[in-house]
Amino acid sequence: MFQWLLSGIAIAVALIALAKARRLAKRLERLTESYWELRYEHGQLRARVNRLDPEQAPPQAEAGPQAGTTAFVPLSSLKR
Repeated sequence: MFQWLLSGIAIAVALIALAKARRLAKRLERLTESYWELRYEHGQLRARVNRLDPEQAPPQAEAGPQAGTTAFVPLSSLKR
């Protein structure tokens, strides 16, 4: 009898965990979608501001590597 009770509790906990995981996955999907929509809107607004007042636009990033960024280093160039 104890094993059946323990099995039932384990199944109930597993179902609750599954339901919570699905809710969190849906929430993450909504947050990701909102993030990309905001990024798109931010880019649109920045382009609109640049067209209205190009003198006050922030300077564009240079094509070269920025200070503090990670760069690819081939393993063959590393000495032991």
